[in-house]
Amino acid sequence: MHLRTRKFFKKALKKTGLPYGTESHVEVRGFLAKYYDTLLNLVTVGFYKKFIKDVMSKMNIQPSDRILDMGAGTGRNDLLLLGYLEEGEVIGLEIGEEMKKQFREKSYHHNNLKLRELRIEKDIPFQDEFDKVFISFALHGFKQKDRIKIIENANKALKKQGKFFVLDYNEFDLSQKPFYTRALFNFECDLARDYIKRNWRKIWKERGFSIQNEHLYFMNLIQLLELEKY
Repeated sequence: MHLRTRKFFKKALKKTGLPYGTESHVEVRGFLAKYYDTLLNLVTVGFYKKFIKDVMSKMNIQPSDRILDMGAGTGRNDLLLLGYLEEGEVIGLEIGEEMKKQFREKSYHHNNLKLRELRIEKDIPFQDEFDKVFISFALHGFKQKDRIKIIENANKALKKQGKFFVLDYNEFDLSQKPFYTRALFNFECDLARDYIKRNWRKIWKERGFSIQNEHLYFMNLIQLLELEKY
């Protein structure tokens, strides 16, 4: 991409709160945060809801499950998770002001959907409490030391043999991908490009998880990993 064009997009996207070529900006702010769900629908041409429902159908959610959502955003995904539960509950972790506001509006009539204002890359006060932990398109947006802390937090929060579901980029060599994939990654943060090059299979094992299942999407660029705490 031409340098002048890159600078234009960087300036424009900065106004919306969208990260661009930065180190770690997973906290969505401003215009983008306020209209996040609507913009997501527009960008994906309404496909996102169908996609995330398919993801959740592969999580084997039980009616009594306690689920921790690390980076809950507006609570949109959590409302879908509630559809699988009876006596179970969902705890969403979120720190963005606009996101928290929308989450509270969505959760107002649901006693089993709760918000905790906690940073997922810092110590969290949960131990052996949850059947499942879910993180969606957030892990890649952190520095590696913070990713490791998030993984450790998930392990600590899970019960023995609990499941950690990670929806994010797959591992791949970007230089071997078609030009349009490489072009799309021009709009991703530097950390996303770092994330796809890591040896995640080794990292999961080192941090106390075994891979149970892997589901691939969008020409194998996106994966849902089912990890079990051992």
